[in-house]
Amino acid sequence: MVFLRALFSLSLLAVGHAGPNGTSNIKWGPCNATEVNSTIPIQCASVFVPLDYTDHASNATLKLELAKISATSQPVLGSILLNFGGPGEPGRSGLAALGSTLLPLSGGQHDLIAFDPRGTGNTLLLSCGETVLDAAASAVTLSNASDVALGENWAAGGIISYDCFQNGNATGSLMGTAFVARDLISVVDQLGEDGMLRYWGFSYGTTLGATVASMFPDRIEKMILDGVQNPHEYYHANADFQEWTDSDKEFSAIFTGCQAAPNNCALAHGNATATELEQAAWGLLDTVKYHPIPIGGSLILDYTTLKSILSYSLYSPAGWPTLASLLDMLLTGNFEGALPLLEGYLIEIGGGGGISLAFAELGIHCGDLDLRLSSFDDLIPVIDRLYTTSRIMGDAATIVTTSCSQWKMAAKERYQGNFQVQTSKPVLLIGNTYDGLTPLVSAYNLSSGLEGSVVLEVNGYGHTSLAAPSICTLKASAAYWTNGTLPRPGTICKLDAPLYSNVTWTDIFQKASGNSTSL
Repeated sequence: MVFLRALFSLSLLAVGHAGPNGTSNIKWGPCNATEVNSTIPIQCASVFVPLDYTDHASNATLKLELAKISATSQPVLGSILLNFGGPGEPGRSGLAALGSTLLPLSGGQHDLIAFDPRGTGNTLLLSCGETVLDAAASAVTLSNASDVALGENWAAGGIISYDCFQNGNATGSLMGTAFVARDLISVVDQLGEDGMLRYWGFSYGTTLGATVASMFPDRIEKMILDGVQNPHEYYHANADFQEWTDSDKEFSAIFTGCQAAPNNCALAHGNATATELEQAAWGLLDTVKYHPIPIGGSLILDYTTLKSILSYSLYSPAGWPTLASLLDMLLTGNFEGALPLLEGYLIEIGGGGGISLAFAELGIHCGDLDLRLSSFDDLIPVIDRLYTTSRIMGDAATIVTTSCSQWKMAAKERYQGNFQVQTSKPVLLIGNTYDGLTPLVSAYNLSSGLEGSVVLEVNGYGHTSLAAPSICTLKASAAYWTNGTLPRPGTICKLDAPLYSNVTWTDIFQKASGNSTSL
């Protein structure tokens, strides 16, 4: 570790970073509105970092594109760097989309900065060639859609891994999380502030955060990890089994929440119980698995389409009223009314990064993973464990498993430690009681190795605390960023956005500022 850190320092000298007396040479200016579109003021810039941190003889550099939303209150306490997960989510567009929510949660006294990590945006994209697209199309079919789908997924994963190696071998080894962790430190040095990293990571961004904290514990000034992934499984397991621990519980809450708010849930008419409503949804899924339904002139509602919509709904309860309306229309045969909702879901699920986002996730995650499988037979127990772990999410990410199991590239640097570390200042981890994508248990698992860290539980649903608006979370987050105050261990924040209530973070901010009495 000391040797690599020394190499890193030497590489920084070759690239050039902060100016004299801690000033920064970064030149901020207007953003390209087609790439970074924000409703609040935002600036953009670029910096250069070493392309390959393991090749100390090389002067090759990589351009990182940054976006910044400036602090709104004085004194400014420095910058917070953010990562929005994936892996593969671009940082700049994520900051533009979420900046108006993140500023109040930060307390308003920090600049918020995000960059497009390796493999995302315009940064070192993995090119897998055009022939891989047919395999990628086959891989979209969920593995439980038919008796042969899993075998097709395995074959598609083999083609994807082969084509990505043939076409992207020059860049595929340079996208790993350890390099992005070093990029974070490089950006900190170029900011010319106090040389300390303040970091806010969501979802996979928590694995990145755990990695940079473990590699550079003396450089961590503050860090929030929200929606915590199990980094041990991320690097060392054939699938992210623990991610789906609470998925089925959250899925059931769609229907119990509906029954508790019948005036806001289209499914709640009649005398059906929440259990009966959930069983109707599973029955519909089973029906379209064997008898897909043609809707409109071009859309076929099959198992993969409906299951993808249902699993996507676990990201945020804000979408549950729409999902309830869709299910009600499908269950009552109102297919004409369901068509625009279905089309909206498909655009939302497939929009944004498209195939490039999928290849970014594979390039980063598969390159980081240190396990491979030698045959389809070796895959079977992995898939069986996923199916046993969660009915709703067990087959949702099979193509990641089948591709990573056959991946032919490895990140040039992988973090090999155990995430047992004492950072300069303690880390705050946040998890929802029912997060169907990153369960609370993962936050406690990681916290056990980060000395002095505290887990804040939010008694809500959805992926990360951003999906569960809470005044308590707002106060705890702002207090941590502003003065380093950690909540008491065991603190559980009350949810202030009841299911099917349409309460948003904007309502929470207005209530906290005394400008609203609606909550």
